[in-house]
Amino acid sequence: MSILFYLAIIIASGLFMARILDKVKLPNVTGYLVAGLLIGPSILGIIPKEIVGDFSVVSEVALAFIAYNIGSELNFAHLKQMSKGIIVITFVQALMAMLFVVLTMILFFKQPFTFSIILGAIGAATAPAATLMVVRQYKAKGPLVDTLLPVVAMDDAVCIMAFGISTSIASTLINSTGTISITNLILLPIVEILGALVLGLFMGIILVLITKRIKGEDELLCIVIAAIFATAAISIKFNLSSLLSCMMVGSTLTNIIPNNKKVFSSVERFTPAIYVAFFTIAGIELDLSILKSVGLIGIAYVISRVIGKVFGSYLGAKISGAPETIRKYLGYTLIPQAGVAIGLSIIAQNILPASYGTRIRTIVLAATFIYELIGPLITKKALILAGEIKTA
Repeated sequence: MSILFYLAIIIASGLFMARILDKVKLPNVTGYLVAGLLIGPSILGIIPKEIVGDFSVVSEVALAFIAYNIGSELNFAHLKQMSKGIIVITFVQALMAMLFVVLTMILFFKQPFTFSIILGAIGAATAPAATLMVVRQYKAKGPLVDTLLPVVAMDDAVCIMAFGISTSIASTLINSTGTISITNLILLPIVEILGALVLGLFMGIILVLITKRIKGEDELLCIVIAAIFATAAISIKFNLSSLLSCMMVGSTLTNIIPNNKKVFSSVERFTPAIYVAFFTIAGIELDLSILKSVGLIGIAYVISRVIGKVFGSYLGAKISGAPETIRKYLGYTLIPQAGVAIGLSIIAQNILPASYGTRIRTIVLAATFIYELIGPLITKKALILAGEIKTA
């Protein structure tokens, strides 16, 4: 059967399951993952195992646009308006989540450093959609929400930077044949990261110059898609981080032409089906057969990340002099994890040896199910305890 037929099944089943789970107030991404798990080789086998690898281009495209959209939120004029406390909290909670996961994997489970640092970097990510859904549904207002919204907006960008550094270090360690000098361990990752950022800046500037001459939205959409595809392809060709480079393209556009909303809104017409396919395929690739082998490590990842988020938020809020309610409850609102984490796990699977990469992918996908189920409930409870949801 044609791959297009299977892709049609993937998109349709993802949408159908998301609509069903919406009845019990679960995020769409959970529906996509459940649909993929059901139609994948692990359960019903509607999508054959041998065909799954052919969908890799969908993942590459989706990741490029996820990074581009995150970059479009990094408007430096807006960042300057944020208080230093917000920036401190964002970096500290992301760093603590990463640190707690890394230390747990190394100290308690004796996992290799490369495995631990990449899993830790993924742990820094937060899913803003589930959190924002709770805030909007219950019309939450107050200091905690005012802090939460900019933190979740910046959090994934910090995570992508941390992941870019971690993967560069891991690649250097994995690909080295002999002893590794400190210079190489530091220099090579810096070169890779700077290379990705320079490429993204260059492609972004070219895109700005071209878009100024374009008036039609259809033509604009085609040019933006071509630029993002080219940026991702060049990054992959030269072993640079496609996430960082595509994020830089979005950031360059939003800072040079901040009022040109068409550059970003036009892309929103193209991405919905890509995202549905991406997350459903992620569910298809969830290997239930190895869940037992990663069960304890997976539980430890879920718990250590939550502890890191809660402690990091408290520490960051205390350093910045934030009110007590923010110190106590902010971390609990940052528990949800979905899109970016899944995307990073796919990249990790390609970077690490097969045994480690598959485990990371399975751990993150299983954790996503848990986080997306309990995350919104805990977020709601935290906002109630903070007095920012009215409980008449």
